[in-house]
Amino acid sequence: MTRVKNDIEKSFLALLCISFVARLFAAAFVEFGNDEVYYWTYALYPDLSHFDHPPMVGWMIQLFSLNLLFDSELFIRLSSVIFMTIDTYIIYLIGKEAKDQRTGFYAALLYTGSIYAFVITGIFIMPDTPLSLFWLLATLCAIRWLRNDNPDKKHILLTGLFIGLAFLSKYTGVFIWAGIGLYILVFDRKRLRNPWLYVAALLTMVCTIPVLYWNWNNDFVSFGFHSERVSLFSKPNMTYLGTEIGGEVLYNNPINFVLAIVATIYFFRGKLNGDKTIQRLIVCTALPLIVLFWFFALTRPTLPHWNSPAYNLLIILSAIMLSGRDGQTTPKPVIASVAMMAFVLVFGIIEIETGFIPLDRHTETEKTGRDDFTLDMYGWRKFSHEFEKTRQKAVSEGIMTENNGIIAHKWFPLANLDYYVARPLGMKVLGLGTIEDIHKYHWINEERGGLKLGDDYWYITDSHYYNDPQALYNSYFDDISLLDTITIDRCGKPAKNFFVYKCTKLKKLSAIK
Repeated sequence: MTRVKNDIEKSFLALLCISFVARLFAAAFVEFGNDEVYYWTYALYPDLSHFDHPPMVGWMIQLFSLNLLFDSELFIRLSSVIFMTIDTYIIYLIGKEAKDQRTGFYAALLYTGSIYAFVITGIFIMPDTPLSLFWLLATLCAIRWLRNDNPDKKHILLTGLFIGLAFLSKYTGVFIWAGIGLYILVFDRKRLRNPWLYVAALLTMVCTIPVLYWNWNNDFVSFGFHSERVSLFSKPNMTYLGTEIGGEVLYNNPINFVLAIVATIYFFRGKLNGDKTIQRLIVCTALPLIVLFWFFALTRPTLPHWNSPAYNLLIILSAIMLSGRDGQTTPKPVIASVAMMAFVLVFGIIEIETGFIPLDRHTETEKTGRDDFTLDMYGWRKFSHEFEKTRQKAVSEGIMTENNGIIAHKWFPLANLDYYVARPLGMKVLGLGTIEDIHKYHWINEERGGLKLGDDYWYITDSHYYNDPQALYNSYFDDISLLDTITIDRCGKPAKNFFVYKCTKLKKLSAIK
């Protein structure tokens, strides 16, 4: 038994090390996606909250980059690489408490196989990065007091604190309390007599104060934005629901998704061994969240990572189910899950950097690369160098000046241009559009002194997301003229084109409200 225990511990340690190194390499090597580079602005201009999300992701970027002293992709993403390693350990601990050490190891393997866990929260810097950490910490603490008839109050209080920190990461963090509340009401009502439960809830409420205060001062714009993204009373559209479920299958790994369904059926049939309290808490937390977003997806487009923390919890049920099988070898579904994740990582990086599988068939100059989603994370570094030459030439010829800033009408490519182009060249990037389009740049504009009537500006768009400046800004400038077209190659083939425009003499600001 001791030998088996030691073997599992060694294998688990190897898993953590290999996962950490692989994700560290990817974090340093791959360019930012649109969302990631936008969250960099949360650290660049920190606040109590933001238009899109609470402030935690920005705070984590500040912490791990030493307040952007080190501002490469690696350091901005470093919290993701470290937190996912901690998350894997927490999943391992929950699995051990749910049944045994082998269950914990299988849970860690399945968690490593999740694209949401490994890539979205483990490489990319997203609000889901701190959300996953605090979600799992809250669940672990909740388990430790709900399993005990005389619980240590510290576990109750830590549960409330971690839920509060999860809320400061992403609004969905509050659903942990919904799961705990449902469990208590259905299975353990005597917990309602424990006064520390209400102190824990108060701790969570205290954590929400920065977000509520910011929204109070900004007309609750963030809550209004998110309320528009879900709908309770609209005409059903099964395409939305199908897209949502299909995305959940891909994001959480098809193998993990199927295992979660089977394990949940096993739970309701009473076929899962191990701790029933943990199993019930997981089901009470995970299933309502999944079903809720399926309901939203009936009438509005949704994103599949919104309920992925629920699938992370269902991994525990899958591990319990698989650990009940005879034999000491790791079950094939677990191995297949990790192998699929390794394939996705290697294949994804190769595809991003080489485009060896053609995903786009457009030949038009203004549409090149439009259908290739991997171009979100390719070409910005190359363009930055080429634009510097264009800018120097325009300045030397008196067409533009060094003080001219860059404008765009949407939060991306505003943030992409800000990080990859303006930052190294010491330029300003400003949003010229509605708050619904430019998001945080509504406030960044104020920090940077705003747009000035009569000034000239650069406008840059690419064929991947081409937006015609004439259609956008014809009434805003005296003249809009194309200065340069820059083609970015990938493995010797054109990947996408950048179009560099001069917008002459801004004459109104009515789009900025």
